[in-house]
Amino acid sequence: MQNIHLIIYKERILKQKHFKIEEKKMEEAEVKVMVADESHIKYIDTILTTIAEAAKKRGSGIAKRSPEYVATKMREAKAVIALQGEKFAGFSYIETWGNKHYVTTSGLIVHPDFRGLGLAKRIKNLTFTLARQRWPHAKIFSLTSGSAVMKMNTQLGYLPVTFADLTDDESFWRGCEGCINVDVLHRTNRKYCICTAMLFDPEEHLPIKLPQEVIERIRKIDGPSAEI
Repeated sequence: MQNIHLIIYKERILKQKHFKIEEKKMEEAEVKVMVADESHIKYIDTILTTIAEAAKKRGSGIAKRSPEYVATKMREAKAVIALQGEKFAGFSYIETWGNKHYVTTSGLIVHPDFRGLGLAKRIKNLTFTLARQRWPHAKIFSLTSGSAVMKMNTQLGYLPVTFADLTDDESFWRGCEGCINVDVLHRTNRKYCICTAMLFDPEEHLPIKLPQEVIERIRKIDGPSAEI
């Protein structure tokens, strides 16, 4: 008799788990991830508040961005937003540095109501794809203290690097001034900080590298429009 009750109990638990999985799939399917535009400027206050609250909860620092900065990213098609209907679900943006030789994907955030649905990965994948298609030869880097972001970066081919491997564009480093941990960056003369530096080098992902003389030859043939 006890075995029958145990079997019934286990079946009930399995059904509940199946229901929760299907429910999550439905919720995820309703959330659309897209490249942001001017029509999404109305979400900026919510985006910045969500980012600030998440950083405070983690006890970690984050480079603060102004509403005008985020609005510019949206207008320039350098931001990704996730929405469930009209409800904000997630966000991230990209920026170029060092004469477009470097690109960052930054500010990745998922609203608490939509966590656990794999949404961060969907946003990350779109920002990464956007950066790769717009600047195919740029190195993409990330400064993060979040283990989830590190894991996603690794899956996309990022590798841990030193801060010296990142851009020397002062405009980028000034963005760190709003972080609560900026004193660490100053004390170490920008050699390291709380965040981990990770870099995706497109050249490292080629099956074989072209000799430099061949690259120069192609540049002469193609002229200023050469993207190699």
